[in-house]
Amino acid sequence: MNYSKSILAMAFSVLLATPALAKEVAYVANEKDDTVSVIDMDTMEVIDTIEVGDRPRGVELSKDGTKLFICASESDTVQILDLATNAIIGDLPSGDDPELFALHPDGKRLYIANEDDALMTVVDIPTSSVVAQVEVGVEPEGVAVSPDGKIAIITSETSNMAHWIDTESNQMVHNTLVDARPRYAEFTPDGEQLWVSAEIGGTVAVIDTDTKEIIKKIGFAPKGVHKDKVQPVGVKITADGKTAFVALGPANHVAVVNTDTLEVEDYLLVGRRVWQMAFNGEQDKLLATNGVSGDVSIIDVPNRKVVKTVKVGRYPWGVAVGQAE
Repeated sequence: MNYSKSILAMAFSVLLATPALAKEVAYVANEKDDTVSVIDMDTMEVIDTIEVGDRPRGVELSKDGTKLFICASESDTVQILDLATNAIIGDLPSGDDPELFALHPDGKRLYIANEDDALMTVVDIPTSSVVAQVEVGVEPEGVAVSPDGKIAIITSETSNMAHWIDTESNQMVHNTLVDARPRYAEFTPDGEQLWVSAEIGGTVAVIDTDTKEIIKKIGFAPKGVHKDKVQPVGVKITADGKTAFVALGPANHVAVVNTDTLEVEDYLLVGRRVWQMAFNGEQDKLLATNGVSGDVSIIDVPNRKVVKTVKVGRYPWGVAVGQAE
């Protein structure tokens, strides 16, 4: 009897000592509610709502996955959310009206678009200090950093340009003219191409990163949608570099593009005014934020099918997927 009790006690102690398994969750910034919704990726349900700063938009995970950086645009700061406690633990100096940002591959620097000031602010995360501010075009928004970390891109909505910035010198080295109102920039995983969406132009420019010249402008025509509603914004490219997904704004569709042929293969119907997107870790799911309908579409990537719509807060904008205990 004592032996049995001893075995049970040992088993119980091992159970207590075993760390809780992390689960995959999505973090969705709700622009009008000043909150972040947390979605359990297994159940595809909202499990928490976190109050954050004013008008949260862009969100991105830290390199180690323990923190979430949040562009609190009208609070003029980038907030740091600790994912173990879901508490705001600090702020980074962002410049005025931060909208989108990109993390350097070394995990130490953030490149932030300051829409109202026509600036890109470079922040050193460990010291929480601004290391540079670079003058760019009018109304900067889209930001990307090349996979090798040598080039930062920022798009200016009114100047209709993608600006190329050397990350060593923090100097602008080139400008590429694209179609009207560029909103987002994304490098291919191999760094050989840059994709820039033009909201009013209705296209995505595919740019050769060596020559900085446009290879092709991709147009979109989902069935039954007036061309004026086709407004490309967010772009996501799979890790194998074979497929790109483009959010088409008020067209309420996500386009699926073959990156070899640069042709549209499919259109997926999602919610109203689809904006930004994020893959889960396995990249078998893609989340798309739908601002006007206040929800998130979860797309089965291999089958190219929306499998769930999750109601979140008002005007969901940015989204990132990470791990939580």
